[in-house]
Amino acid sequence: MTGPRITILLIEDELPIVRFLRATLGSQGYALVEAANAQEGIAQAGSCRPDLILLDLGLPDMDGLEVIRRVRAWSAVPIVILSARGQESDKVAALDAGADDYLTKPFGVPELTARIRVALRHAAQGDPAGGSLFTSGDLEVDLAGHIVRLRGREVSLTPIEFRLLAAMVKHAGKVITHRQLLREVWGPHLSEESHYLRVFVHQLRRKLEDDPARPKRLLTEAGVGYRFKA
Repeated sequence: MTGPRITILLIEDELPIVRFLRATLGSQGYALVEAANAQEGIAQAGSCRPDLILLDLGLPDMDGLEVIRRVRAWSAVPIVILSARGQESDKVAALDAGADDYLTKPFGVPELTARIRVALRHAAQGDPAGGSLFTSGDLEVDLAGHIVRLRGREVSLTPIEFRLLAAMVKHAGKVITHRQLLREVWGPHLSEESHYLRVFVHQLRRKLEDDPARPKRLLTEAGVGYRFKA
């Protein structure tokens, strides 16, 4: 007996891409709801309550960033951007607005479906910080007790290192922009001081990665931010 199909809302006005995704996602077993403009997409997001939204930023009636903001006003549904805008500033703006991930057109099917699975898995797990204990492989983070263990041994972290790790764990699997991390860890008055992040991420990697030069947990998203790979 199979469970209910996962519903994906596609907000996209380019017909070739719509046809391509209709066939691709249908073959993967997803139920697809389509919207050709922003207003229709926002309405569908409220009426059909999708499990995930695929959103183009270049819509005919409204910029996709505004769509993100309006949906985020009432919903935490995962939003994955599909856009021809490939500049780092565009990615940062979308992620800061509340998107969960960003794919630049053209994209491959394996990457798209992998990003969808990650976003859905993250949503199903909920907010890791909502519980006291977060585990990922041999790493254990006790958020209430401010204790970190690696392979069963306690790791000594400074207060700032712990706040930074806790912020990344809270958004595990998602790209977090430099500005988001700076606001969460240091406060809004230091939201532009990205060199702080580089220093403390480097320190965390030295303590938590087998090879800090080739991290497997604390990943860099070039020009955008970081991602904790659970």
